[in-house]
Amino acid sequence: MFATYRSIVSLLCGTAFLLAGSGLHSLLLPLRGQAEGFSTAALGLLGTAWAGGFVAGCYFAPLLVRKVGHVRAFGAFASSAAMVALTTGLWIDELAWIGLRAATGFAMAGAFMVIESWLNERATNENRGTVFGLYMMVTYAAITVGQMMVATTDVGNAAPFMLAGILFCASLIPTAISSAASPQPLAEVRLDLRRLYANSPVAAVGCVLIGVANGAWGTLGAVYGARAGISAFEIALMMSIVVISGALAQLPVGRASDRTDRRYVLSAASFGAALFALALFSFAPRSGVPILVLTAAYGALAYTLYSVAVAHANDHAGSEDFVKVSGGLLLLYGFGTMIGPVMGALLMERLRPDSLFLATAAPHLALGVYALVRARARAPVPVEEREAFKTLPAERAVTPQAVLLDPRSEQEDGEGGAQGLKPAAE
Repeated sequence: MFATYRSIVSLLCGTAFLLAGSGLHSLLLPLRGQAEGFSTAALGLLGTAWAGGFVAGCYFAPLLVRKVGHVRAFGAFASSAAMVALTTGLWIDELAWIGLRAATGFAMAGAFMVIESWLNERATNENRGTVFGLYMMVTYAAITVGQMMVATTDVGNAAPFMLAGILFCASLIPTAISSAASPQPLAEVRLDLRRLYANSPVAAVGCVLIGVANGAWGTLGAVYGARAGISAFEIALMMSIVVISGALAQLPVGRASDRTDRRYVLSAASFGAALFALALFSFAPRSGVPILVLTAAYGALAYTLYSVAVAHANDHAGSEDFVKVSGGLLLLYGFGTMIGPVMGALLMERLRPDSLFLATAAPHLALGVYALVRARARAPVPVEEREAFKTLPAERAVTPQAVLLDPRSEQEDGEGGAQGLKPAAE
């Protein structure tokens, strides 16, 4: 059994270090920026810059990989992320951090594209589902560990920045000493909005709206926690528990969507997430337990929406279009994450810290209404003809290369699977 997966152990170890460093650094920056008196707008732009750099990396990083190879490219990306982490600890400045955060997003996109394409190369049709599951487990666990490291350090000094840099550097070791052969060139990434919308309007619009809400929370959740007066440990726990509760809720929500019109499930979960967000805004709790309970309930609904939206889109797409549709929706989600932090920052700056949840409630309410309207305009796919629901992370640390790891992409191998998202045929 171990021999079957020995070739991917080093890749998963590198992934774990990389994600732990990313989780630590992404939570550390808003907390340190808040302590330094950075404006809310600047803190929001940190998230927008990261998302913009990440999306740009999905498009342009493959050029470097094709030129110098996977191992050297991964070394460049991971070491760049380490240099940025150390620089942010030395150079405390709003504008500098925004620019550096964009560089981190680009580097992380490149690093993850290398890892995900490498994992796809090592996977077979027989074990692809297991490899994909292991990758998702490592993703969630490593991000959580990285975020919880914030609670063990003092964000006011350089030590946590150094720790983030060490983790990024550590991610180089398993890949550098691995004897596994380099995979084929990275898939080309292109976006065809017209075709995506024609395939599933709810999924296309929904992924943008979900990105807006998750981008706002992922960037400014720690700032909200600090201004609400809870401890660093509680902030780290809050950020982690939202993702974990969303991961745990995906199975029951997914099963419900397999048995009824997914748009009704999408609408109900969206309205539920909006309800808990509005409760956090209205009651404005200022102690750890109620904040943790309400944000956990919020995450259990908000972080299931992306998977349901992608499943709904694939119900209407042919098996040969799975990679194109799923990769395109992931990029639309990325565009949404650029908008959310700016919305959240403006509301928090003009009203109060809890106004962050207005920035998440608004897109959730819009999605809930839109899904209901579309349910009346288009008949659902019969249950027996649907794709089975699959868990997908609603996180920005996944690139279109990860779509090829999904077992549903097997039918495209040798044809469209390695071509990424191509323009629609005229």
